[in-house]
Amino acid sequence: MSMPGRWMTMSEEREERLEQNDPSFLLSDEAPTEEELYDLAELFKVFGDSTRIKILYALLNADMSVGEIAKALSMTQSSISHQLRVLKQSRLVRFRREGKNIVYSLADDHVYTIMSQGLTHLEE
Repeated sequence: MSMPGRWMTMSEEREERLEQNDPSFLLSDEAPTEEELYDLAELFKVFGDSTRIKILYALLNADMSVGEIAKALSMTQSSISHQLRVLKQSRLVRFRREGKNIVYSLADDHVYTIMSQGLTHLEE
């Protein structure tokens, strides 16, 4: 049993519940709904395309227009625009108008965290 006041990692909590033959963690009220699980699966599908990952990494360094992203990745503006549309729909990037240009940026720090955690996992 864990010590009072000590925060456990998810894996420690799971291990403890398994040791206690407590399968309730699988069916707890805290478990995601079917809709949330579906939405999560859809979000991870967006990360399944290397071009979209490259775009996200480019936007880690600086906010950029479609033309700047295309130049940085040696790709066409058309292909970048298509992938940016997917990233916008998934709320992974946001945009703002600067004169005649539309400038893209990461939607929030969660996008960086997801990518960073993915790389950390790969390195283990």
